[in-house]
Amino acid sequence: MLQYIDIGPGDIALALVLVGITLAISLWQHLDLHGDLLVGSVRAFIQLMAVGYLLQLIFNLNRWYLVVLALVIMLLVAAGNAYRRQQERWPQLFFVMLLAIGCGGLLTLTIVIAVVLKVKPWYQPQYIIPLAGMIVGNAMVGAALAVNRLTGEIKAHRDAIEVALALGATARQAIIPYLRASLRAAMLPTVSTMMTVGIVQLPGMMTGQIIAGASPAAAVKYQIVVTYMIAAATALTTITATLTAYRYYFTPNHQLKPPLKNTAA
Repeated sequence: MLQYIDIGPGDIALALVLVGITLAISLWQHLDLHGDLLVGSVRAFIQLMAVGYLLQLIFNLNRWYLVVLALVIMLLVAAGNAYRRQQERWPQLFFVMLLAIGCGGLLTLTIVIAVVLKVKPWYQPQYIIPLAGMIVGNAMVGAALAVNRLTGEIKAHRDAIEVALALGATARQAIIPYLRASLRAAMLPTVSTMMTVGIVQLPGMMTGQIIAGASPAAAVKYQIVVTYMIAAATALTTITATLTAYRYYFTPNHQLKPPLKNTAA
């Protein structure tokens, strides 16, 4: 049986050597990132330790309402992060992100938990929280990329869109080429990862299971499921986000709204 190597406080302290290498490169090349690296290292330690103890508490209690609460917090934080990444922010955008990530993420999670893994009871935190974290995280990135790219496409092709509208096209017809470009841009990182997984990189789920002592053959099966679920969550989230968000840029009379004066800083 494979031995699991536990990491103690001293080992974590030794790992700071890796941060030191990064700091040295920043100073050597005058990247001016050493302050952010130090703050990021401290924040990463505090946040991960806090999450670790919190998850341990949830695992020990094993109550469905705590799992649901964790999922709600994940969705809210993910929607807020996707919202803050936008070059243009409008009041309903947070709820667009929440709807997109919630629909794409929860549908995918439900299929994986209920149909693929057949987890019983469904709220086992050992399965649902790690899987939800991966799904929601990738859905968040997909939604942020898709809507941000859509905003950029509209800015870059404003004249072409207005010409199409003047010739009688509906808002959906005028925007569809740029909507597709946004979806493609948001999906491309996921597709590229699927092309190279297992060859160029060994993903987190597989690596974590192998380190924890699972056989590589068993870890690979889980990673295949994770790869497929991330692709589905990203696709569902991006299509929901773009189909919902593009309507904001047009009036009910299919006219293109003027750009916002106060773009995000």
